[in-house]
Amino acid sequence: MIDNETNKSFPCTDCQAGIMHLKHLTYFTWLDEELVIVPNFPAWVCDVCGRREYDTRAIAWITTLLNPDTGRPAAKSHRPRPPAEKRDSTRPMTK
Repeated sequence: MIDNETNKSFPCTDCQAGIMHLKHLTYFTWLDEELVIVPNFPAWVCDVCGRREYDTRAIAWITTLLNPDTGRPAAKSHRPRPPAEKRDSTRPMTK
């Protein structure tokens, strides 16, 4: 995946003969047993071999949207206590 919005084109990393150009395609992916279709998805496409490299920010965005945990509050993390031999012995233990 390449995030290269500042450059309008660059050499293909696969065939090295073509030039990668930014295009907007229909992106397909599976979410469990459902096909998800995203129109107008940014991708870099080689004009010779057809290789596609999807924009990294767009992939991160769609991954966040499709994540089933998106919008749920984060679980509180319980920090483990250090082992007894590593605790500060000068401070009294509280119960």
